[in-house]
Amino acid sequence: MLIKIAQLFLSLTILVTLHEFGHYWFAKKFKCRVDKFYLFFDFLFPFAGLLNFSLFKKKMGDTEYGIGWFPFGGYVQIAGMVDEQMDKTLLQTEPQPWELRSKPAWQRLLVMLGGILVNFILGIFIFWMILFFSGKHSITNQALTYGLAVDSTAYHMGLRDGDVITHLDDQAVTSINRIPVTIIMDRITNIRGIRENGQLFTVAVKDEDRALLLKRLKKSDFVSPRFKFKLDSIDANSFAANANLKKGDVILKVNQQDVPYFNSFRSRLQQFTGKKVQLSVLRQKDTIHTTCQVSETGIIGVFPKPIQDIAVTTQTFSLGSALFQGIKDGMELMIMQAKQIVVIFTVKDAHQQMSGFYSMVQQMDSSWDWLHFWSFTAFLSLALAFMNFLPIPMLDGGYILFILIEMITRKKVSDKVLYYANNVGLFIVLALMIYANLDWTRQ
Repeated sequence: MLIKIAQLFLSLTILVTLHEFGHYWFAKKFKCRVDKFYLFFDFLFPFAGLLNFSLFKKKMGDTEYGIGWFPFGGYVQIAGMVDEQMDKTLLQTEPQPWELRSKPAWQRLLVMLGGILVNFILGIFIFWMILFFSGKHSITNQALTYGLAVDSTAYHMGLRDGDVITHLDDQAVTSINRIPVTIIMDRITNIRGIRENGQLFTVAVKDEDRALLLKRLKKSDFVSPRFKFKLDSIDANSFAANANLKKGDVILKVNQQDVPYFNSFRSRLQQFTGKKVQLSVLRQKDTIHTTCQVSETGIIGVFPKPIQDIAVTTQTFSLGSALFQGIKDGMELMIMQAKQIVVIFTVKDAHQQMSGFYSMVQQMDSSWDWLHFWSFTAFLSLALAFMNFLPIPMLDGGYILFILIEMITRKKVSDKVLYYANNVGLFIVLALMIYANLDWTRQ
């Protein structure tokens, strides 16, 4: 868990620092005075006047650079930036040449876009480098010796364990990793394939199915390779270690029911959360029996290895084609973010899938895997770019909206309106953050 937390902490530190640098760079470019540039907050966020102290600070020119004590986010304090923390007495004064509010609309627009642009460019850059150096990995139907394992969403739609999906509408399936994304992005209406018994099938996909799939996309795989397995490792502090399970064991039965595949083993454990189960285990040529406690989350602490390794196909890219594919993947991710916002407001109970730091920690790898770390950082960078672009006061997108209104109407929105709008926005954002970070109570 500490490794997961450390990876998320490092990822957010990189993204926040570069995001704020985007605002800082444009502000300095347009000769705005920047009073502070802080990683983390030197106050109890969002109360600017409470518990003010820094772990480190150094004044260089007009700017105080520092590290705050409150390990959450960071900020750039630009002179004359009208926000909820601004001294209200400044609203009664004329804008000064070094203040942001005195600058032309197009300059203020670029200052507010700075952080979003940096997050977007960084996400695309990381995707580009990953594709160039590591390629894109996929699993084809030829690698599915035992077909697919389906989650509850796929089962609800009509798919079954052991299925092989051959076509999405008229598109031949070349990568099972792409199946859920293709269903959503291309508005697939029919899934075609072959059942375990060799029978052909067609499953109709309705709008509510796509919405449900999008709602669950971060929580489950939809479909994944089904495989027979043996134990690759056992958590030394788990129930499995106490049950004398060992690397190389093959679990045959759980409470007398056959579990030939890993997904059937996992599903069987979910039926006995918090209880003890009888396991029948093949160890080399001997069959042994043992008792094991199942955790409240339905696991015992074992890590599987497919008995027959599943072949992964790797697509390689030149430097140019990797950039093109990285931009394509990045734009696709942004569109998916937008569609998820729509789902929250249109699908019953979809708001319960809003996630915070707990869910992000769970998505990190339990060992320090740099490829996974940078892939997640790229995803998070683009997600932050999208979220900050939302037209909510206090977020960058809120400022951008008011500036665009000014540019269209040629009439500047008053500083007083901006100030109070940001106070409303602060309440909205805090409420959303609190709800999202209660995700651990909705697991």
